[in-house]
Amino acid sequence: MSAGQVVLVHDWLTGMRGGERVLESLCEMLPGADVLTLLHHRGSVSARIERHRIRTSLVQRLPFAGSSHRRYLPLFPFAIEQLDLDGYDLVVSTSHCAAKSVVPPGRARHLCYCHTPMRYAWDQFEAYFGPARVGRMASRRLYRPLLARLARWDRATAHRVDRFVANSGHVAARIRRYYRRDATVVHPPVDTVFFHPAPVVPEPHVLVVSALVPYKRIDIAIAACERLGMPLRVVGDGPEREGLERQAGPGATFLGRLSDDTVRDEYRRATAVMLPGEEDFGIVPLEAQACGRPVVALGRGGALETIRDGETGVLYPEPTTTALAEALRRATALRWDPARIRAHAERFSHERHVDRMRAVIDETMAAPPGTRW
Repeated sequence: MSAGQVVLVHDWLTGMRGGERVLESLCEMLPGADVLTLLHHRGSVSARIERHRIRTSLVQRLPFAGSSHRRYLPLFPFAIEQLDLDGYDLVVSTSHCAAKSVVPPGRARHLCYCHTPMRYAWDQFEAYFGPARVGRMASRRLYRPLLARLARWDRATAHRVDRFVANSGHVAARIRRYYRRDATVVHPPVDTVFFHPAPVVPEPHVLVVSALVPYKRIDIAIAACERLGMPLRVVGDGPEREGLERQAGPGATFLGRLSDDTVRDEYRRATAVMLPGEEDFGIVPLEAQACGRPVVALGRGGALETIRDGETGVLYPEPTTTALAEALRRATALRWDPARIRAHAERFSHERHVDRMRAVIDETMAAPPGTRW
């Protein structure tokens, strides 16, 4: 398609995580597309994304939006619906919050790559806005009715999407449950060229690479490592960092955000990489496996699609310190084959993702007007 006919809509551009990797691959496939987003921190995403014309919403101009944009969550529905999509023939949204609810022009096709239905509105309210987070009164009287209203809006706007693409079978099931729509599964891209093994001897520590937010359950990782006396290295940043550092003992090292080269080195040197929370898909386990390292993960959600128990990692049944500690004991006792682990990760390569997304976009555009999947 020619420039100006395609627009990519993303929730916000504040860092390079799994969702931004998908957006980056779409920018590669659709080099003439514009990018619309609620908020953009210049320099926070890849050069490939920032080469596109990026337009933002009214949230960009609000005080402290750069550091605390989630405080404006009640405004997101209004802000996303005010984005002007006139003149576009194809709208591709990449959404875990509000992007899927843009209002496309009548003639346009809207394809939504859904990372998850809005998790804090549907099934993770307690993790974000429960009494332990915001206080009992605020949780019950302020946040619960607000998030209930957002959930109703999220469901009511699902009809604005012509076709849903889910990042995993787990998310496809959530789309069916909350939006009552089917979804095509296309796994996110993993850079198996950049992430590859190196001839280094793993060191006796485990690694977490994660945003430091409630549902990631880094607290369990800290507690399990302390129980075993196992050193822990944590890569990433987020609103939970200060509290997690207070919880952690001397065996835990918080490294903050690191460059991709340094993260790759951390993967290669770790005995194992942990995924202690339930993920909708999870790029980190596959990056670690592409480097030949096993992953210890909660056996729920996307991990069931990306990790083979006993072959590329260890799955444990429940999000408790005891279960994770036992899984870590098992992981350190097993002998792992880095080549076999990497071969599994290659099934999720960038090239496979791009080929599949091209086919989905072509099929969507070739269908008769009004086609819904």
